[in-house]
Amino acid sequence: MKLGRSFFNLYFFIISTFIIFSWALDEVWTSYLEQDIESYTGYKTMMMALGDYTQKHPQDEWEEIIAGAGQRWGLPLKLRSLAEVEAIDHTDHNTLTYSNTHIYYFDGNVVLHYLLDGSDSVITLGPAKMPTRPRVKATYRVLILATLGFVIFIWLWPMSHDLEQLKKATKAFGQGQFDSKAPEAKSTMIAPMMSSFNMMAARIRRLIEAHKELTNAVSHELRTPLARTKFALQMLDTIKDDEKRERYQQQIKSDVCELEGLINEMLIYAAFDNDKPELNFTSTNLNELVTLQIANHEQFVSSVEFINKLPDNYVCCDGHFIDRAVNNFINNAIKYGNDKIRITLSLENEHCKICVEDNGDGVSKELKQVIFDAFSRGDQSRNRETGGFGLGLAIVARIMEWHQGYASVGDSELGGASFTLSWPIKPNKLTS
Repeated sequence: MKLGRSFFNLYFFIISTFIIFSWALDEVWTSYLEQDIESYTGYKTMMMALGDYTQKHPQDEWEEIIAGAGQRWGLPLKLRSLAEVEAIDHTDHNTLTYSNTHIYYFDGNVVLHYLLDGSDSVITLGPAKMPTRPRVKATYRVLILATLGFVIFIWLWPMSHDLEQLKKATKAFGQGQFDSKAPEAKSTMIAPMMSSFNMMAARIRRLIEAHKELTNAVSHELRTPLARTKFALQMLDTIKDDEKRERYQQQIKSDVCELEGLINEMLIYAAFDNDKPELNFTSTNLNELVTLQIANHEQFVSSVEFINKLPDNYVCCDGHFIDRAVNNFINNAIKYGNDKIRITLSLENEHCKICVEDNGDGVSKELKQVIFDAFSRGDQSRNRETGGFGLGLAIVARIMEWHQGYASVGDSELGGASFTLSWPIKPNKLTS
């Protein structure tokens, strides 16, 4: 799979850092550690001890003692005069000085001169091979760096892949492909970014689609009453009959009221379509809430049956918005039913349910899929005699989203439609 340039830049930057760091260690080791003969060979300490031991014996035995020590330890030890040592040319040698000890190193070799106190004799060691770093340890270091580089590669590759996919999705979205989304992330570090982008894209896509739908629906809704009003105004100029004139004037008033109702309902929906408002979840008496709604609507319907199966009338919710949702369901049942409504309260699987049924013609299978979308109506002709503009159920769906629940539609035993509100309850919020 093709990797992005940003990945290689980051990877090579990290690897280069390790290489430079390793090189710097080598330089330090070469310039300091290999020069520190005392720390790494013990030659200086050995010669000081040998010098002290030698000086405890008569001077005529020194040369024999030094030769015996060199033979015993396998080192090139000699006893020379100070004049002989000073005659040696050390121009091309590097020098270290420790009190009576002079250390010269060159071409991987080392020579030490130790001046015996109170004499002109010098113990000389060398030239001896200067110790170098063991190659096995150097090999280990290379293997460790290679392993570390491989681990970094494995760690960075999913991140780079995810960032590249996110970049492509963002670019496509910016070019107007609003259905584009970032794939599932392979890296746990990038997963929240992917999720946030998809949530943002879905939100923007829904807003754009809602905007288009709103524009198309509003233009359709406005066109009909405006056309009727325009026709009625034209007719008023030519009609002499007072009765007909009054009828056209009444039609104009009715169309103006319809336009006003549309605008008001659009404003309400627009307010509901914004970000979730501050909800007030309290223990609400649903039995009392539904009873009041029935009392407000019973004059518009012949029969209302109320069934309460709740073990406890008090349920945690935002009473204001649940009341509005129930009101919209009852209004919908009155408009499309045949004067018979049944309302049922129940508790199923820790979800509170409010079901509103009617005995109308029901909802077609196609309409069920979009009935909770804005401006969706069973009456495709949008005849104003049926009332409403298809925003009431969209508002209900939004209220259920705020309650982490849902609104659904099905078929009723009464012969019409069955609309249900369902949201999870919180047992610790229930009261008796």
